[in-house]
Amino acid sequence: MRVLVTGGAGFIGSHLVERLLERGDEVFVVDNLSTGTLDNLAAVRDHPSLHLNVDTILNHPMMHETVGKVDLVIHLAAAVGVRKIIEAPVETITTNVRGTEIILDCCAAHGTPLFVASTSEIYGKAGDRLHEEHDRVMGPSTHRRWAYACTKVLDEFLALAYHHERGLPVIIGRFFNTVGPRQAGQWGMVVPRFVERALADKPIEVYGTGTQRRCFCHVEDTVRAVEGLVACDTAWGEVFNIGHESEISIRGLAERVRELAGSRSEIVTVPYEVAYGEGFEDMERRQPDTSKIRGFIGWEPRYDLDDIIRSTIDFMRA
Repeated sequence: MRVLVTGGAGFIGSHLVERLLERGDEVFVVDNLSTGTLDNLAAVRDHPSLHLNVDTILNHPMMHETVGKVDLVIHLAAAVGVRKIIEAPVETITTNVRGTEIILDCCAAHGTPLFVASTSEIYGKAGDRLHEEHDRVMGPSTHRRWAYACTKVLDEFLALAYHHERGLPVIIGRFFNTVGPRQAGQWGMVVPRFVERALADKPIEVYGTGTQRRCFCHVEDTVRAVEGLVACDTAWGEVFNIGHESEISIRGLAERVRELAGSRSEIVTVPYEVAYGEGFEDMERRQPDTSKIRGFIGWEPRYDLDDIIRSTIDFMRA
């Protein structure tokens, strides 16, 4: 196949690009490198079937031309990370909403099937066993924390509208915490941030109380889920959670990272208002129900939390 991956130089995108090239696809990448990096594609930069375009998805004419060359679009490009959302709200909203609108318009013009990457953030303050039809609970618009979630909800509504009104084949995948080699901690991603501090024997900073619970999925499991969904004829027009169901507290995560890294780091708590500013809100739990994707393609994660932490440690040490 000929596949376009937006955000293909990012963390998840680069792993997906490698997998597509490995199976023999011709891969087109559009990435403006705002949070991605060409280093993520170092292993495949010279691959004859890779076509890399350093540009923004907001470039409508370029996107129209590129979508016209491919059989499938996997849309991963987005402004991501809690710190990015807090520090650059205009970029977050513009990239996520206008960018997805442009891609949908181009895919509809060419009749090109589209996978849209969404996020567990769309559930807002709702907590455990989150299924795809679960009610969402959002905070106020005065708290920038929720801007990212609302932009991705709008992306989902728009994608499903194109599917129902214009017949565009669309799949939406809601990524829960995806972790692994190449993920950067600079935008607030917790596992690489903890690992970096542990390897340097510096204090591991846990934001909030540390009692909040999260689930973590290895990037290779996430890539397998995307690959399986776009190959499933009955998945088009559907929404799927993609994540690991096993939970751990953030304090427990810090302790596990410290142990597996053989670190002497102290674990300290930092109030949210110190880390992100006044008015920041978080949720106590964010656990997916993945029974739907299991039912459609039989997908289950292969990596547990220790595997994830070890792979991140090995990558950062290397």
